[in-house]
Amino acid sequence: MRIIDISVLVDDKTIIWPGNKSPQIKRLSDMKKGDAHNETSLEMNVHTGTHVDAPLHFVSNGKSIDQMDPSIFVGPAFVVSLPSIKEIKSSDLEKVRLPLDVQRVLFKTSNSSLWNKKNSKFTKDYVGLTPGAASWLARHKIKLVGMDYLSIAKFADVVTVHQILFKAEVAILEGLNLNKVKKGKYQLICLPIKIANAEAGSVRAVLLTK
Repeated sequence: MRIIDISVLVDDKTIIWPGNKSPQIKRLSDMKKGDAHNETSLEMNVHTGTHVDAPLHFVSNGKSIDQMDPSIFVGPAFVVSLPSIKEIKSSDLEKVRLPLDVQRVLFKTSNSSLWNKKNSKFTKDYVGLTPGAASWLARHKIKLVGMDYLSIAKFADVVTVHQILFKAEVAILEGLNLNKVKKGKYQLICLPIKIANAEAGSVRAVLLTK
């Protein structure tokens, strides 16, 4: 079984959402400086890098990340490749013809190339779901949706799309790098950190394939 890492690296150059602070990674003790061991502290927003959004992010009484069922984050997934569109509409999803048994969908778009840029500036003109596409996914009983940038939704539709998905109990996986992934079926593992009362949690997301 081959493992494909679809997570982004967290460092001081990681692309972050506007208004958030860059991750602060500090070496508290360093063997190169004569300390007995190496130890590191990390301070960052829980929406940094590859992460899962919990309903609490946009639903006041929604589940927090520690309350979500772990089984959602492990199982078969289908990678959809849409390299030439500016937004994902319901009509695009109709054309994809997802397998009938699919419950986890990851979208590979032109966003994935943004992780390879030398600069780490956030790009507002990224590909995301429209409200119509979010409603389509909710109607088709999808239980996890992933996107290859920092939001599942276009910059102008962030609140609406999240609320549509969360009210239908669809988990949201954001910050994926799908550059090395072809469309098709995989096994997904993306378990978030169990943080009490948090609206999101970081993950190390991987795909398994033969």
